[in-house]
Amino acid sequence: MSSIWSRPPPPRRPALSREAIVAAAVAIADAEGLGAVSIRRVAAELGARAMTLYSYIERKEDLLALMHDEIAAEVLVDEPLPDDWREALLLLARRERAMVLRHPWRVELISQRVEVGPNGLRHVEQKLSVLDRLGVDRLTAWRILTAYADHMTGFVIREATERREPRERGVNDAERAAVAEPYIRELIGNGEFPRLAPMIEQGVGGADDNFERGLTWLLDGIEADLRGR
Repeated sequence: MSSIWSRPPPPRRPALSREAIVAAAVAIADAEGLGAVSIRRVAAELGARAMTLYSYIERKEDLLALMHDEIAAEVLVDEPLPDDWREALLLLARRERAMVLRHPWRVELISQRVEVGPNGLRHVEQKLSVLDRLGVDRLTAWRILTAYADHMTGFVIREATERREPRERGVNDAERAAVAEPYIRELIGNGEFPRLAPMIEQGVGGADDNFERGLTWLLDGIEADLRGR
């Protein structure tokens, strides 16, 4: 079985193309989650027979790979990246986080190991081009890229999961907090959690603050390590 990326797209038909199929699949996933996506469902959205779509996409795994690569294009930066390597990586990270917030089903694909496509490779190449400015060797560049990716993956999975659960249960953040808050306050009121109590009572930074500070600390550590060499 050949890769989806090595097979030429079939001839276009009126109102039907690989691009149209992928766009419809992405729209379904955005609205209802990845579990709602199937060849049959996409065909119904496009007013086509399921067997017709198999002329364009052989299997669902190929469709997921195409969807993944379609949204990966949203992370790419067309204009020149900032000269400062830290600012450049922060820009790419913010775009990546924003993409996952638009398409939270992206986190489900992480464990499925879908085939990487051209846009995904371009994203990696763009990050590596930023690391060229550090003058590091190939192995060091890969280690930095891996640490960056691990931080991003952990953050977006947690954030997407926290946002998805209330939405699937039909409650918003305020309603969820209203249910949990009395119980939490009762626990911290007995003095058992002296360090946690002021954080809950006075509040802490939100997701935006955590994202920016976490990345900044990561880049601080990388920069300090390189300076010490």
